[in-house]
Amino acid sequence: MKEGKAFLKSRMKWVGLVGLVLSAFSLFVHFLLARFTEDGFSEYQSSITVFSWRPIFETSDLSRTSPLYRRLWRPVGQLESLHPDANPRGYYAGPSAQTNGYIFVRIQGGFHEIRSSICDVVAVSRFLNATLVTPEIQQTTSKKGISSQFKSFAYLYNEDQFMAALAKDVNIVKTLPKSLKSARRNKEIPVFRVPYSASPYYYLHNVLPVLIKHSVVEIVVSDGGCLQAILPPHLEEYQRLRCRVAFHALRFREDVQELATKILHRLRAPGRPFIAFDPGMTRDALAYHGCSELFQDVHTELIQHRRSWMRKRGIIKGQLSVNSAKQRLKGSCPLTPEEVGILLRAYGYSWDTIIYVSGGEVFGGQRTLIPLHGMFENVVDRTSLSTVWELSRIYGREVNLEENYPKAPPSAQVEMKLDAWKNSGPRPRPLPPPPAKPKTYNIEGWWGWVAESDNEPESTVVELRTNAHKLLWEAIDYIVSVEADVFIPGFDRDGKGHPNFASLVMGHRLYQSAASKTYRPDRKEVVRLLEEIRGHIYHANHTWLTTIRRHLRSSLIDGLIEASNKSKSSTFLSHPVPECSCLRLDSGETSSNSSSNTAHLQVQTALGVVHRCPVWMDGERSSSSKEKENEEDIDENDPSSSGLFFQHSGSQDVGGEDINLKEESQFEDQEEDGGD
Repeated sequence: MKEGKAFLKSRMKWVGLVGLVLSAFSLFVHFLLARFTEDGFSEYQSSITVFSWRPIFETSDLSRTSPLYRRLWRPVGQLESLHPDANPRGYYAGPSAQTNGYIFVRIQGGFHEIRSSICDVVAVSRFLNATLVTPEIQQTTSKKGISSQFKSFAYLYNEDQFMAALAKDVNIVKTLPKSLKSARRNKEIPVFRVPYSASPYYYLHNVLPVLIKHSVVEIVVSDGGCLQAILPPHLEEYQRLRCRVAFHALRFREDVQELATKILHRLRAPGRPFIAFDPGMTRDALAYHGCSELFQDVHTELIQHRRSWMRKRGIIKGQLSVNSAKQRLKGSCPLTPEEVGILLRAYGYSWDTIIYVSGGEVFGGQRTLIPLHGMFENVVDRTSLSTVWELSRIYGREVNLEENYPKAPPSAQVEMKLDAWKNSGPRPRPLPPPPAKPKTYNIEGWWGWVAESDNEPESTVVELRTNAHKLLWEAIDYIVSVEADVFIPGFDRDGKGHPNFASLVMGHRLYQSAASKTYRPDRKEVVRLLEEIRGHIYHANHTWLTTIRRHLRSSLIDGLIEASNKSKSSTFLSHPVPECSCLRLDSGETSSNSSSNTAHLQVQTALGVVHRCPVWMDGERSSSSKEKENEEDIDENDPSSSGLFFQHSGSQDVGGEDINLKEESQFEDQEEDGGD
């Protein structure tokens, strides 16, 4: 009997031991999977991902040869002869082996400011014959809470690609020499906080002598550009250098590029073209331009608080209170997503058109996008086309900051009140003192610092990390917007009055594929037209629709010419023409197509493009001459789309008005031909 009990006990011990071994082995296997197979697991996860976007299509896909498809999606024929050409023209010496010293750069600001500043500092480095240290992006330093596996510049851009692409232009190194590193730590390096859009002579007279004397200078760029946009004619090669930096050298980190490519594939999977829309409705932009009353809710107070903060720092010279209605009528405020949706529907885009919303978060939240969702079923963004896993993977391995989250104000407990009441002494008992005001505010507690302080609260580490993440989000949006079939901005200015994210996208599209459809609506004219039908905005008449279509169509060219006078003077990358473009005439063009050639020449003259493309490009043709010939005869008011305004395809009602519309369209075409 005793032997049986001993045997049973020993058996139970063995079972327990085996269980412990298996548990330890399971934990070890899970650790290995988490540690060494992240890439493989992510690929597997992305292959089985179920996305939140389910495309809804009711209308049949348009034929690519139909007049409506050509009007909505076809490239602009008048710009098809413009092609990218950022190569040096004439003699161009390589970088000197013996330079005047090192330039270390710290760049502050958002995505578009960083991109513009990098292009400027490369041009400045060549201009001063200096060795450029890979710029430090202040938003992506490790102290902001981001992953330690990335250096500052490499968090956003491919550092090796950047250095290799500019090897024939500028000497670039990743870090300062050891002797100069210690000098920088001891703050012995001269520092220049360069003004916005500084002239080349500023660097010659102020920076160069100090650089030669100390062999190193530190430049701090905080306003999104440290070199003037328009340079003298003898410095034109520096403009093309800017183009080579922006459009060839600045490639995003590989995993960011891969995710953006996946999102593009998912957008194009239904086999239909898509529109990219950048609202441009940031808090800073609304505050700077005096557009706080567009919301008529609690967000107005937030915008006004920011405007007050800007006035105290000299960013804004005007009054604190501005009539937002007048600003809107002058075209100084962004077009709301609802207004952009009205323009697109009026132009003929059907309710099932795919629209990608880019450019980061829209101030006012998703509530602001509700009208756009009501007009178009397939409104998406990066979050609906990717998984949380895919987005978090590009951040790298980050330290958990959960314990550092700002704590919400402690709620009063009934038990604490009772204890305080019992221990407060003899009656009459005084009222208890009010609770201490919290030093930090939760995400929903913005009203606390708006009411109590004129200053913005200091950012927490979590907020700093989120700001770094936003750079990666905007990098994805930038790639998708550049590759979109159509792009339309809601606003083209930032919170300092400079060209914004949308301006850089339009400049990149102009360089890479000038003929791609990029609408540049005149906000002042659009607001005037919208005010005409304010009482019946969803039931516009055909005359109004025709006017809107004419305006959007003309904005493809007129808006481009206007950008050459306005945006380019602030940021060269928003309009890199004619310095970085060339003309190429298709071999099929003949004198019989004289009206088309005349229109092309007028556009080329207005843009100032005179340089002919290299001979090897002349043989290529982007479209048939017949399509070019008929492009100006596209029916602007074709009956196939006139009844689609805010109606599904099943409820079209054009009826007996088709003949009148055709006659009106023919009159418009004759009028346009006569105008040429």
